[in-house]
Amino acid sequence: MGHTDAIADDIALRLLESEPVYAQGGPELHAELRASCREHTRRGVRTMAGLAEPDDAAVHVWRETGRTRARQGVPMDAVLRAYSTGSRALWEGLLDRAHRGDLEVDERVLLLAGQTVWRALETQTATMAQAYRREEARLHRRDLQRQQNLLDGLVEGRGADPLFAADAREGLGIGDEDLLVCVVAPIEDPLDEPLKAPHDRLDRSGIVSHWHVRSGASFGIVAVSGRSLDDVVQLLQPCVAGRVGVADVSEGLAGVAMAYRLASRAAETLPAGTRRVVTLAQRLPEVLVAGSPEVVPALLASTLDPVLALPTQQADVLLDTLAALLRADGSPTHAAEVLYCHRNTVIYRMRQLESLTGRKLHDARDKLLLTLALLATGRSPDSP
Repeated sequence: MGHTDAIADDIALRLLESEPVYAQGGPELHAELRASCREHTRRGVRTMAGLAEPDDAAVHVWRETGRTRARQGVPMDAVLRAYSTGSRALWEGLLDRAHRGDLEVDERVLLLAGQTVWRALETQTATMAQAYRREEARLHRRDLQRQQNLLDGLVEGRGADPLFAADAREGLGIGDEDLLVCVVAPIEDPLDEPLKAPHDRLDRSGIVSHWHVRSGASFGIVAVSGRSLDDVVQLLQPCVAGRVGVADVSEGLAGVAMAYRLASRAAETLPAGTRRVVTLAQRLPEVLVAGSPEVVPALLASTLDPVLALPTQQADVLLDTLAALLRADGSPTHAAEVLYCHRNTVIYRMRQLESLTGRKLHDARDKLLLTLALLATGRSPDSP
């Protein structure tokens, strides 16, 4: 047993010297590694001596080693190298003792022992690797579930709780000073994605982000420290396959819930089927109208109801003219160029609009009301 433990300790020393992941570990890892090497070496010696075949106990040791190393974060290739190093050290130890005369065995027995060592290595590593991968997958599922629970909690407003906020920062890897952005993309087709692999694209640019699906929408929290909101929008653009809204997060993690609602509203103001990413600032008027549906009837009653009461074709002509005039800052000449008609025709329609609505396009307040009312009808002055 003394020779066996000496070989095992030599194996542990080799691993500490050759594998940084073991060398950088604490005393607990070092002690566990030494004990594991001794257990494996003792079983290896008994197997070489023909005193034991791999049994349930041995298989349990290999599996437990795989699970333990996965939980410790030791890379799979480092564990495989450790098994190879251990087998080689065991074989070399056997040869050394045979040459010194400590073991009275002929070369044929040594050859058979060596074959046993390397045959056992294949079985050991296959068993260990399977257990490692299963434990790694379990840990990944656990971490993913934790992150999703944290994201759900932030959207629900729990970021205002200091204890939850601290847990979220630790679990999501978000620093105290990180500036955050919330991205929301409504899912219109269950078989498609409104944003395709945004995490990968942002990660390649060194930007931390976390993504989840909630209430029929894909959403993410993005740490944009050192970048601008426009930078994030530009990076996301190639990923866009649907409607996407982006809003700044104010007040730290406590502001995630509000940013989520605002980003959702910004995205929802885009027409269904649109493939575009917009910021809250770009859609503020639309968000204001959509966020106050009870105000819309009063807004239309004081502006566009008389126009909407006209026959559909006539109403559409006047509404298109209003959109062109608003886009042209009230200039009939510029509006006529967009509408491909004579300036005098635009002036005539403008007078009709002002007469029907009681609003003047040169009055700033009336212009604002007409803009909001036009948005309420589903049209946008910004669209050609």
